[in-house]
Amino acid sequence: MSPDYRVIIGDNRRMSDVTDESVHLTVTSPPYPMVSIWDDFFAEAAAPTYNGMHEYLNETWLEIRRVLITGGIACINIGDATRSSNGIFHLYPNHSRIIENFEKLGFVTLPYVLWKKPTNRPHYKGKGAFLGSGFLPPNAYVTLDMEYILIFRKGPPRSFPPKDPRRYNSKFTKKERDEWFSQVWKVPGVRQDMDGLERRVAAFPEEIPRRLIRMFSILGDTVLDPFLGSGTTLKVAMDLERKFVGYEKLPQFADFIRRRVESNRKHVEFLEHGRVVDELVGQI
Repeated sequence: MSPDYRVIIGDNRRMSDVTDESVHLTVTSPPYPMVSIWDDFFAEAAAPTYNGMHEYLNETWLEIRRVLITGGIACINIGDATRSSNGIFHLYPNHSRIIENFEKLGFVTLPYVLWKKPTNRPHYKGKGAFLGSGFLPPNAYVTLDMEYILIFRKGPPRSFPPKDPRRYNSKFTKKERDEWFSQVWKVPGVRQDMDGLERRVAAFPEEIPRRLIRMFSILGDTVLDPFLGSGTTLKVAMDLERKFVGYEKLPQFADFIRRRVESNRKHVEFLEHGRVVDELVGQI
């Protein structure tokens, strides 16, 4: 029997360690196409272009469709990108392309969340947040200070037996419902300090997966994060008594993941190339 918590070091475009329709919820923040720190990640794409990068991600979205149960939910945190090409400034609307691609896979698009990250950064100071010509119209650009949490469902809503105890024991309060199911979230981001690995993990505070896991899963469900990074979603799933499977392509993140979860005192299995390479075994 597989442990309740698994971390696979490998390519999430081929999730052979996850069986069909075994996942209830996906919560993830993938690399953002056309953001320069992720150019190396997308080097394997057929073409290092906006379209090519999204085609690369589509292979993961296809696997998510395979492993989700009917009624399962996928939550994708993504930001748009701005970049100059051939001397022309462009907006690359990653969120709209992902919506389009999920709908092509047959998912139902649900209302999304706008994540506004509070900041103390001044709007204009030297090379501050504004892009363009400062106070002079008309050649400045609106600042990107929102990210999207896109929410998709595979097929019709999930069904439960009457008065299912796991479902009732997973309920949220009125205060939580009113805040979480509003479209704009103001949650501070987190600064990553990854020993020289720059920002090669999403600045993904625990509060984001905590809300999403509470909103869209029940106790004992299995949560998937195919872009695990430093292990934030795994830690939160443990805290919330959900099972978990995660994929991380870069082996150097394994130590960060171990440090993130070792205090939870639960059994975590690390796999690479289909075999167990390490385990954290604690008292459950």
